[in-house]
Amino acid sequence: MDNSPARGTRDLLPSAVATRDHVLATITDVYHRFGYQRIETPALEDITRLTGGQGGENEKLLFQVLRRGLPAIVEAGTPLSELVDLGLRFDLTVPLTRFYGNNQAALPQPFRSFQFGPVWRAERPAKGRYRQFYQCDIDMIGEASVLAEVELIEATAAALAGVGLTGTTVRLSDRRYLSALAAAVGLDESAWSGFFIGLDKLDKIGWDGVRAELTGRGLPGEAVDAARERIEALTGLAADKVADALSDTIPSLADDVVADLGTVAGCLDDLAGLTWEFDPTLVRGMGYYTGQIFEVGHPSVSYSLAGGGRYDRLVGRSLGKDVPACGFSIGFERIVDMLGELPRADSVAVLFESDVPLARVFEVARGVRGDGRTAAVQPRSGKFGAQLGRLEAAGFTSFIHVKADTVEVEERPLGGK
Repeated sequence: MDNSPARGTRDLLPSAVATRDHVLATITDVYHRFGYQRIETPALEDITRLTGGQGGENEKLLFQVLRRGLPAIVEAGTPLSELVDLGLRFDLTVPLTRFYGNNQAALPQPFRSFQFGPVWRAERPAKGRYRQFYQCDIDMIGEASVLAEVELIEATAAALAGVGLTGTTVRLSDRRYLSALAAAVGLDESAWSGFFIGLDKLDKIGWDGVRAELTGRGLPGEAVDAARERIEALTGLAADKVADALSDTIPSLADDVVADLGTVAGCLDDLAGLTWEFDPTLVRGMGYYTGQIFEVGHPSVSYSLAGGGRYDRLVGRSLGKDVPACGFSIGFERIVDMLGELPRADSVAVLFESDVPLARVFEVARGVRGDGRTAAVQPRSGKFGAQLGRLEAAGFTSFIHVKADTVEVEERPLGGK
């Protein structure tokens, strides 16, 4: 029998879990200090909710669950919709909107939500890419102003700094700006989606590659060139130049969009230790974004460590009316991989000989734990040196050897230190 995990999933050893626990505890503490309250949502959601067209490319990676009670053999030609009624969530945002729709009467306004849990996508397994992985999200629902954007960015930057990730950069843009850009260069609305997809690849294939891809999709070359010219005019802007540059470059962009981007840029500029930039090529793939979008990057990796944006129309699918909402998701797995294994915490093995009363052994262990440290009781077995080697490999930093004639215990470091 094969006892290995399913492809694209993995077992986690205690040392790996210890790192994950540390990262989660640090992030949780930061988010709690900003007023975010943790909730939980089910792993399974109604299939119609998960396939409503708002999950972008992730809907193609959806794990679907067969209905209960199906026969072992179904009639040929049976539509898939008659066989499936549930799916495993591919992110935490879609379940959050259902949660809010069901529970809004009992929630404060605005509602600051914090979620941590596994999600599933039918990815092609590869290094750093898993079919089951954890997401860590904060969202603010019910706040229409850019208070939400500024706070979410500040809280997430603080959380990343808290786990030791310095040197990050926040990239900021707006889906409404992207739509106005596409319209301004003469693209029909039916071509916008393809334009955004191609533009999102700029950092990987450069302008020549983007132009080749977009013209290959049938977009006019002069429109792509006009978009490039305007984008380059919006690159590398200081905070106090963002609003004017947007107004000059894309005159059709609504005044409130320009003002909001200028406000957020100014607030981010005031945050000590935070590096940010307005990125006119930032797209993000989710179809539910309606306003500002943002990502956090690090110079040591090519992918983003966190991302999010405003999704004012998604909650309405559950509630029947639109509610302003904005969220930020931390790439938990990526951060854990970057940090690697943490230094070992102080952990004591309490070894005892067979002729020592258990009451005495547990008294010694309680004394160690009383100092706020970790103590694990284990009987002496086998060769002493070999057992100490196994303890060190298991993460213990020191040991106490309790013998029948022990009066005062002596703690000794492991590893010959």
